[in-house]
Parts: sequence; structure tokens; C-alpha cells
Amino acid sequence: MAVSTYKVSGMTCGHCVSTVTSEVTKIDGVESVDVKLESGEVDVTSASAIDDAQIKAAVEEAGFELVS
Repeated sequence: MAVSTYKVSGMTCGHCVSTVTSEVTKIDGVESVDVKLESGEVDVTSASAIDDAQIKAAVEEAGFELVS
């Protein structure tokens, strides 16, 4: 199991959290997503490492920017 933490900018409310969670959860292999609104951190738990490009695409689809 792998846990990766990403920094996302632009999230301001619960709806933002839910949108990012929904998009990232759609990625094959993702088991759980924990979005921390206050810090902008997104913890992604997966069976194996997920390509950062997939996370970036999902975050952008949700309308936000992956910072790191």
C-alpha cells in the first residue's frame, strides 16, 4: 500500500473537498482520498504508486491546481 501527499491550491469550502475527492477516487488503484481543506493537502492511498500525471489531471478536472 502506498500513501502519497499532494498540495492543491484553490480549495475554499466543503464542495471543493468533495469535488477533488470524487475526481481523484475515479483513478484506478486509488483506495481512499483524504482532503485537508485548511492546509490544501490531499492524501491518496493506493494499492501501488499512482502516476503523478493522473493525480494532476484529476485535480485539474475538478477545477483546481496541483502545486506539488
